[in-house]
Amino acid sequence: MNALELHNLTKQYDGFSLGPVNLTLPSGCIMGFIGENGAGKSTTIKLILNLIRRDGGEISILGQTLSSRNPALKEQIGVVMDESSFPDNLSLKNVDLILKNCYQTWSSERFFRYCNKFDIPEKKVIREYSRGMKMKLSIAVALSHNSRLLILDEATSGLDPVVRDEILDVFLEFIQDERNSIFISSHIISDLEKICDYITFIHKGQILLCEEKDVLLEQYAIAHCTKEQFSALAADAVIGARQNTFGVDALVLRHKIPRDIASDPASLEEIMLYYVKEHQI
Repeated sequence: MNALELHNLTKQYDGFSLGPVNLTLPSGCIMGFIGENGAGKSTTIKLILNLIRRDGGEISILGQTLSSRNPALKEQIGVVMDESSFPDNLSLKNVDLILKNCYQTWSSERFFRYCNKFDIPEKKVIREYSRGMKMKLSIAVALSHNSRLLILDEATSGLDPVVRDEILDVFLEFIQDERNSIFISSHIISDLEKICDYITFIHKGQILLCEEKDVLLEQYAIAHCTKEQFSALAADAVIGARQNTFGVDALVLRHKIPRDIASDPASLEEIMLYYVKEHQI
């Protein structure tokens, strides 16, 4: 069973069109969802969570269709959006008391264990938290009601590198149970490169890439060319290029780079940037 399947998902706004979006997240895996601001990441996540109405397509979560009539499925979805949604006057004990009455699968023991792990202060109220603390609280909540799928929208935003690394370890620990999966959007591409099994890249509402991370990193390289060498490259080999003082750097399909051209492995961030900028010489 797949954790998440989107088939021909579409949404229309004035001046923006999403889709058709097609992707599949297998159980036991982490999928990174990348793209520039306004590309459609948050819209896609809101559609998955049924927070906005889709114009077309199908969504399957843990083999089921998400609806208001399926509370058991909702309990298996842990959600962290880019802004905290908890009232400012609550303490950790208040949060625990409220959510204990919202989720049949809520675990107070697990919640306070994560809060302790993340150094979230027990005696302060949420208005006194930093943005980073609020994000850590949201992550602790998402992990404390027997979630099978985490859906995370910029969940590591606002966290310092040490805490981000700790959170990433928690995510990797979460998917050690092969029934668990994570769908995560982030602007911090290096985080996704560390933990993701799959990468989906959305640009201007369209999915450009949806591939296993290792396959993607193997498929592309940055070629360092003279202008003459660049001109001789096959047009279908070049994704994007930019000129520099010494010649041209180009994102190229690795198997189509001539032997006389130097190249380096392409990072996920470089792949995204060259696709988005679409620079051609």
